[in-house]
Amino acid sequence: MKGVAAFSLFATAQSQAAGTLTEEKHPQLDYHVCSSHGGCKKHTTGLVIDSNWRWTHVAGETTNCYTGNLWDPALCPDEETCSKNCVIEGADKEYEGTYGVKTKKDEVSLQFVTQGPYTTNVGSRLYMMDNNGENYKMFHLKNREFTFTVDDSEVDCGLNGALYFVQMQKDGGKSAYTKYNEVAGAKFGTGYCDAQCPHDMKWISGRANMLDWVPSEVDENAGTGKYGTCCTEIDLWEANRESMALTMHACDHQNYRCHGKPCGDNGEDRFSGVCDKNGCDIQHTRLTDESQRFYGPGHKYTIDTKKPITVTTQFITHDNTDSGKLSEVRQFYTQNGVTTHHPKYKVNGKHHDSITDEFCEDWVSVTKDGTNFLEKGGLKAVGDAFEEGVVLVVSLWDDHYANMLWLDSTYPITADASVPGAVRGSCPLTSGVPSDIEKSLANATVKYSDIRWGHIGATAQAGESITV
Repeated sequence: MKGVAAFSLFATAQSQAAGTLTEEKHPQLDYHVCSSHGGCKKHTTGLVIDSNWRWTHVAGETTNCYTGNLWDPALCPDEETCSKNCVIEGADKEYEGTYGVKTKKDEVSLQFVTQGPYTTNVGSRLYMMDNNGENYKMFHLKNREFTFTVDDSEVDCGLNGALYFVQMQKDGGKSAYTKYNEVAGAKFGTGYCDAQCPHDMKWISGRANMLDWVPSEVDENAGTGKYGTCCTEIDLWEANRESMALTMHACDHQNYRCHGKPCGDNGEDRFSGVCDKNGCDIQHTRLTDESQRFYGPGHKYTIDTKKPITVTTQFITHDNTDSGKLSEVRQFYTQNGVTTHHPKYKVNGKHHDSITDEFCEDWVSVTKDGTNFLEKGGLKAVGDAFEEGVVLVVSLWDDHYANMLWLDSTYPITADASVPGAVRGSCPLTSGVPSDIEKSLANATVKYSDIRWGHIGATAQAGESITV
């Protein structure tokens, strides 16, 4: 991720504030809410870019507080002073000109590298807003389905066009800091968290994440601070044209500002944190061999990534009610009016074609990759997140840690390809190096369109058939 941003909060200081040099104007996107009785009704709302991408500067001036991957030591010697000095700025024309984000009716497109007037931007991450433009849209998806169309035809090895949900706070954390002065809040894309407990967030729980800040050696715009920020994550779509995955991540703490072992940082503490980082995933290539040709570019694949794909995910409860226990997550794909389901995969001697706690138990028994999804609550934790409400995220990014090999190649790179789950895609082990693909795939664009959600079986377009 690349961009410049900052905010801060201290017990006796001003809090995270919004700048006044540019009025924030969210790009607009149409979506549909569908009922089994009343069809689908169109609505329009905004998308907001994450605060990490925003310009951070001295209030009322154009002096940067954060440049490249470093805080200005004079302006930000500590959290309190940084909070007093700095604001995060709004965005208007920057959505397209700086961030490469375009919307048209029901479609949003994200360009990988955008040469803006002042900087080069790489990747983006945006959240769907409520219709009031001040809060995030909160999704409650138990006993519901969510459908969207994605075009990954330009998204090659090393890139990840992702659509997912995280258990962020509705107002981006704004209400937690009302005793202080101005707070930017969800309108400015604050409050991100996920199951990886990311340390690269410049602002966490209203405080500047500047303590022990280490600039990245491979990313000129990023770094990591002492703290991470954790919450349950539901990945409906992490994909490029070569590989895709549906993954559930559970956490036993939400919107949690962690440091040390509870973060579960990579290394010996990876499985000691509050979140399940590996997740329980259903991915065709990990569950069978590539000769099946289920997903990939061209007509020889069942799902042809050279063409748009309509993706439907159903969140099924044990008694088919809104209050029931989440028991299954099922996903299928539609192209040219033809719907394709996952085949029955043989895992630990049993057959599965969707994510259930039983599938996850069998899967970890086979892969032995250490995932602790069930220990962190399994599908119950995901269901609990839906009851509280989750935020929709769309993004396009590259991976400075593992070159996205965990999604589209063999990972770990030292793994024996015959070990179950090691092969995740056909991309070479040498692929996905950010310094390479930020040049060769600079113009790559992912497109998401026709977002629909509602009662199970209700989100089909005319001429389509959604299987219950």
